[in-house]
Amino acid sequence: MGTYIPKNEIDKALASVPVKGKKLLEPFKSFAAANKLPFNILEDANVSNLPELHKTEADLWFCLEGEITFIYGGELMEPVANKNPDGTNNEMEWKGKEIRGGTEVVFKPGDWLWIPPGEPHQHNCAGIARLAIIKIPAILS
Repeated sequence: MGTYIPKNEIDKALASVPVKGKKLLEPFKSFAAANKLPFNILEDANVSNLPELHKTEADLWFCLEGEITFIYGGELMEPVANKNPDGTNNEMEWKGKEIRGGTEVVFKPGDWLWIPPGEPHQHNCAGIARLAIIKIPAILS
């Protein structure tokens, strides 16, 4: 079933006051969860994220506001599988210490970035950035 997202829902998300850290913005977070949508709006405010790798899904990023540094490609160093809620390893999602040999770009409003399944990526933000992220299953990418 299709889902319509009016611009005022996006505007509500972008009107929230930034808080240090990494978070999904409301009311869009709840709206996306309730409708099982594969996309969201992420806010990074003065954060340094660990590099990660998704084996079975791609990420399509669109910068809405601010500037954020992305590192993608290369090799994920010291990879560790994420944990599932039951404590078992999630072999589809990995974190690492750093990315060696990746490409670094400063992402600005209007820029898009495609991260295919299996490609390490990391984003860090010295200020505030808001990004739309769309998760795409590997079968479609």
